[in-house]
Amino acid sequence: MRILVVIDEFTRECLAIEVSRSFTARGVIMTLHYLFALRREPEHLRSDNGPEFVAKEIQAWLARACVRTLYVQKASPWEKGYVKSFNRRFRDDLFDRELFLSLPDARVVLDQWRPDYNLKRLHGDLKWSTPVAFVAGLDDEVSVASRGESPIGATALPPTHHAECSPNSLMRTGNPGARVHRNPPGSQMSIPSA
Repeated sequence: MRILVVIDEFTRECLAIEVSRSFTARGVIMTLHYLFALRREPEHLRSDNGPEFVAKEIQAWLARACVRTLYVQKASPWEKGYVKSFNRRFRDDLFDRELFLSLPDARVVLDQWRPDYNLKRLHGDLKWSTPVAFVAGLDDEVSVASRGESPIGATALPPTHHAECSPNSLMRTGNPGARVHRNPPGSQMSIPSA
């Protein structure tokens, strides 16, 4: 059983947990496409050097989406300290206590755990709030970002970054005026490895 986890580095939210016997670049693209449509593309996507992440298909898709890749080098745990922390909690909360009888069983358990992590787990980096509470407090900062200023902890993108990207490179869904958290400029998503 393989598990694909996507975390927002800015909010510490666990955005997706996918379970499969194996993952291909196409499977990773489908998960990221859904998340990008829901949340907007991050500036960077951090992952390990697994074949599903370095495949030409995903590289081309990320280039069309104007998302840069950051690969974690082997034997470099300092590049992903909070990801290691997430993986430890993930193992402690689930794998040390649960016995998965099948992939559908694992999906049910993981789908129940993810909201619990986002709604109840306090994070010191978020001033001891939960990821969901932190996002709720971003409404004012997101309105600042829409005026072209950077939210706290984010680096503004140069104006040419978006000019290089085709507005039709990804299918978009949702109402842009809705009060839904969007990744601020300079944001990153991570795909932790166990």
